[in-house]
Amino acid sequence: MNTLHVPNRNISPCETVFDKMKMLLEEGAKAPIDQVNWKEQFPKLLPVTVSVAHDGEQLYLCYSVRGERVRAVNTDDFAPVWQDSCVEFFMQREGENTYRNFECNILGALLASHHETRERAEKLSGVMRDIVRRSVVTPHYESNRQVTDWLLYLEIPKRAMGFAVDESLSGQSIRANFYKCGDETEEPHYLSWSPIDLPTPDFHVPQFFGMLLLE
Repeated sequence: MNTLHVPNRNISPCETVFDKMKMLLEEGAKAPIDQVNWKEQFPKLLPVTVSVAHDGEQLYLCYSVRGERVRAVNTDDFAPVWQDSCVEFFMQREGENTYRNFECNILGALLASHHETRERAEKLSGVMRDIVRRSVVTPHYESNRQVTDWLLYLEIPKRAMGFAVDESLSGQSIRANFYKCGDETEEPHYLSWSPIDLPTPDFHVPQFFGMLLLE
């Protein structure tokens, strides 16, 4: 099982989202999203990492993706964002059987749900406005082929992850996995931080989650 020690950093006083991103990239724990779990069907590997920190109240994520032929079609929350250039965070509190997923495409369109199973889920509609998303997109050329480097910043409040107002994220252990996918991109891919031992792509598998230890 992969384990990530997540530092406690005083990010919220930063003046702008870009200041928060800079601090997170400099001081957050780094997790490589480099597991190509289905190499025969989907061999594409992109350089992807996520930087992670918290401040007791929020979990901060900044994904860095390099050299992708991007797809950006879905503009609304709860649309099928996994079809686009997309990054994801799935998590489960210790002792719980349910889990939550946060899936965000390059445009910042977000899907967030609370799952009993893959099929049985409730949309987290009540917290969507509190989840901050911001992307930074940098197109460039490699061997006369246009590709894109992009950053996706997410700021997820504790209540969106199932924590009560009087609970702190400090000292918590969270089972989780980080993903990069793009079902309908030019080069479909399914990458994860913690490996998944299944014959076909499936991210809704808490038994393969790693562990986040929050300082």
